[in-house]
Amino acid sequence: MLDELAAAIDRHGRGLWSETPVPRLLVVAVDEPIDPVDVRYEPMICFIADGAKRTVAGDRSWVTPPGAMLLNTLDLPVTAVFEKVPYRSAVMRLDGAVLAELLLELDGSGPETPSPATVGGQITAPMAPELIDAVTRWVRLLETPDDIRPLAARIESEILYRLLRSPLGPVLRQWSLADSAASRVRAAAAWIFAHYAEPLSIDRIAAVAHMSPATLHRHFKAATGMSPLKFQKHLRLREARRRLVAGNTTAAQAAEAVGYVSATQFNREYRSVYGLPPGQDAARLRASVQS
Repeated sequence: MLDELAAAIDRHGRGLWSETPVPRLLVVAVDEPIDPVDVRYEPMICFIADGAKRTVAGDRSWVTPPGAMLLNTLDLPVTAVFEKVPYRSAVMRLDGAVLAELLLELDGSGPETPSPATVGGQITAPMAPELIDAVTRWVRLLETPDDIRPLAARIESEILYRLLRSPLGPVLRQWSLADSAASRVRAAAAWIFAHYAEPLSIDRIAAVAHMSPATLHRHFKAATGMSPLKFQKHLRLREARRRLVAGNTTAAQAAEAVGYVSATQFNREYRSVYGLPPGQDAARLRASVQS
């Protein structure tokens, strides 16, 4: 069954994170080893058909092998490492309205909702055969475009139903609750993304999440592998790296643009994360893209 899913993805994958005409479906196809990729994850589920990927966020990492799925419940800066290629996966962007409507139909049936302390930002689990079949049919809609409008939403609902009956079900339910710890951490992460270049304090972020600073720190680190301020630092460094690789800017200009006051601090923190000074790292990345 995994071979069939991988073949369906292969027919439509055009590299990293290819958009498709099917709502909320992306396909990923990597044929050759590549450098680790910095990317912003949004709430989504990644279904791995072939290869293996390591996802690194802060001090935590997750390895997802073929036949497994990775649930990500919040906006998160991560590094994706494709440990085994060829790699093929289908990605479903989570839609809270679609999930809430399905939960109303189910009338609360399903696995028991966990306590907030058990809810993490990323969870992995194996895919059941019935789920692999549904995801394969969802991807195969790309081969019959006329079927997308009448069938895509129905197959998406089937996939979500099977996910709710899987080990990921309790976490998905927690994610869908408007006033859960998961939703508050998600709000805090989204706010930091929007304001990463500004001076931030844990008190300000806690107010956004409607949590005490200590409670936010505990739940945020459990979900992301980082404290809120370290989360902000990663966002700043990733954006600075993007600007440097694009060219036409100096390290000092990139540092100032992302909110650093001290160029020395920027250089020190950049090197601690990426292993090289900003200019050397950007030159290496540009050379690797051109080669």
